[in-house]
Amino acid sequence: MPHAFGKRACTRNLFSKPFKTGGHLPLSKIQTIFKVGDYADIKIDSAFHKGMPHKYYQGKTGKIFNIAPHAVGVIVNKCVRGRIIHKRLNIRIEHIQKSMCREAFKQRVRKNDAAKVEAKKKGEKISCKRVPVQPRTSHVVKGNIEFMNPLKFREMY
Repeated sequence: MPHAFGKRACTRNLFSKPFKTGGHLPLSKIQTIFKVGDYADIKIDSAFHKGMPHKYYQGKTGKIFNIAPHAVGVIVNKCVRGRIIHKRLNIRIEHIQKSMCREAFKQRVRKNDAAKVEAKKKGEKISCKRVPVQPRTSHVVKGNIEFMNPLKFREMY
């Protein structure tokens, strides 16, 4: 149990970096373009103390609502005593990365749009709704029926 309960208490493993990944921040992370409405993952970089969110928000995903020169505003849901509060955090870009949470949805939308265009060219109606896995169709099992009888027990001394 910790003897101190500060902002960074119990973060020895939470904020630690993998081997040989310390040092300067790559420029590609600083030059990442964020837009209002994008989803972002909070991934705290312990090498940068400015604009660092509380340890509670490590790994949380939120929606960007504001862009500043060195930081972004993120709306994150937090559960407090059974109710969900929308917290607005201003976090520096060193502690943010683009989220991949909507990539599967965006890819599905693109695929559905392409399918609709193809169907319109052919003059067909198409349903793009997702269908759950249906039960297997009925079939008859054919083959030779072989009876297997157990061998009689014999004691072998």
